[in-house]
Amino acid sequence: MGEPISKSGCAIGQDSEYGENSLEAGTSFDHRRRLNPRNLLLLFLATLILLSASVYAAVLLTQTPEFMSLESAKPVLQKMGAGDSARPGPGVSSKDWQAWLQKNDAEIRQRLEAGEEDTLTNLLRFGVTFTKEYRIDDEYLVRYGQSSLVNSFAEKRANDLIKALAAPNGNQGLIEMRAFVEKKGFSLNSPAGRKQLKAYLLANLARMRKEYLQAQEQAKLNRDQMFQNRGISLDTNLWPDYDVDEQLKRMLDKGMLKPGSIRRVAVVGPGLDFANKQAGLDFYPPQTVQPFAVLDSLFRLGLANPENVELYTLDISSRVNLHIEAARKNAALGRPYTVQLPWYADGRWTDEFRGKFVQYWRSLGAKIGEPVAPIPVPEAAPGFETRAVKIRPAVVHRVTPVDMNIVFQRLNLPPGDRFDLIIGTNIFLYYGGFEQSLARVNVAAMLKPGGYLLSNDKLQDTVRSGLEQVMVTEIPMTGPPVIADKIYCYRRTQQDLRRLLDHNHRVLLRRSADGNNGEHVGLNFVPLLNDQALGFEKFANAGRVPAHNFFEDRDKNR
Repeated sequence: MGEPISKSGCAIGQDSEYGENSLEAGTSFDHRRRLNPRNLLLLFLATLILLSASVYAAVLLTQTPEFMSLESAKPVLQKMGAGDSARPGPGVSSKDWQAWLQKNDAEIRQRLEAGEEDTLTNLLRFGVTFTKEYRIDDEYLVRYGQSSLVNSFAEKRANDLIKALAAPNGNQGLIEMRAFVEKKGFSLNSPAGRKQLKAYLLANLARMRKEYLQAQEQAKLNRDQMFQNRGISLDTNLWPDYDVDEQLKRMLDKGMLKPGSIRRVAVVGPGLDFANKQAGLDFYPPQTVQPFAVLDSLFRLGLANPENVELYTLDISSRVNLHIEAARKNAALGRPYTVQLPWYADGRWTDEFRGKFVQYWRSLGAKIGEPVAPIPVPEAAPGFETRAVKIRPAVVHRVTPVDMNIVFQRLNLPPGDRFDLIIGTNIFLYYGGFEQSLARVNVAAMLKPGGYLLSNDKLQDTVRSGLEQVMVTEIPMTGPPVIADKIYCYRRTQQDLRRLLDHNHRVLLRRSADGNNGEHVGLNFVPLLNDQALGFEKFANAGRVPAHNFFEDRDKNR
């Protein structure tokens, strides 16, 4: 019997395990199994292993994220700071720089609230669990306020959503949205409060229409900064995960990555999917998929060892961080994490994209868990297919959340603990060129020399940062008019070595007093004709100097 896959309106005749992601998941544990001594022993051993992993992760990240120093930001300030009153210039003091960072960090985090408003508005537009009214897709959205038909859809949807928010037995997503509107001061318990909330919902819909049209124009000028004036949304989907998988395969084929070479990974802004801006499906609980999709790709391609890989999520959202931490706590108790994997099968995809994506989608999760019966797609969402995967607790515990703003902060990691791979999709387009340049410097500081950043946003490259663009992969998705995504691959340059080069392109060698490599170190300068072409490791391995004298200690498993 094949894996259970649900299409819209088709029920699955199996028990579903989609309730395991909540904070109180797993309370209906089978007491007979719990009393079984063998199961107790296995649970004890699994818990011991997971706790050991937790201790190691805690040791690795003993240092909390810190704001970037003025010295590290100076190249950006010198190139881009002058002439803009909103940015500090190159002459700013260290004290004023730190004050500016903290102020602007708080402002960026405040944009999360506007992102939550977008999630609520997308729930209004697309939700299928609380209404049977027509969904307000992009074509209808641009007509809102101008078409009586679309206005009618919006009015009825708003009424139905308010009823669902007020109901005591709403799903997890509705409960979170109710908490959000109540925090903003709206009351669901009185006619006046519900009237005010409806006006708020429709005003946000009008705002989204305006921002959508502005973003369309901005995309013509610079797609990679098109959301710099919008709220920061947590919503996501499966397309970036597929793009990253395709990029990793191509890098492996080209020899840019070696089997088993990835030990430490960071995902910037992993997302918390509930009602996203493209589909807005709300029939499953909030979930994060990308960290696990990345691990699945790394394991399937042989790029990482499941026994020692470490993945860290870097996010400014407390909702995201708390959600992942709750999943880790559940994993420590032996509880899996289940993800729903819906996609719009009726899209106008090219045959090539459809074939490759379906193959990826059907195999997603095979290396990190097992398929389970998905939550059926409601009839109100035609064209969608879905499946679900129950992720093993040991895999969940490989993911550690870190509260960090990639634009202004970094982890000051020891050289051997820096990342081999950092992934940031649909993140950097929320920032302008100045902020992207600062983020690029921070990413470079956390990567090992030769490590990679993968993003579907092209980062501002006005200032040298230690990251060089080495590959661009274009992935066409639809027929004319063509919609395509791109993955930009950046490699961390060997800056640590270049600091050893003087202006005459000479390298400082460690030599013993008698001319042989040894414990007693003297100084000797040897000219390099072309340090980039020669490659320092080749030079070192020729017998002139041990590579470890100049290269930061690398992972012994690499």
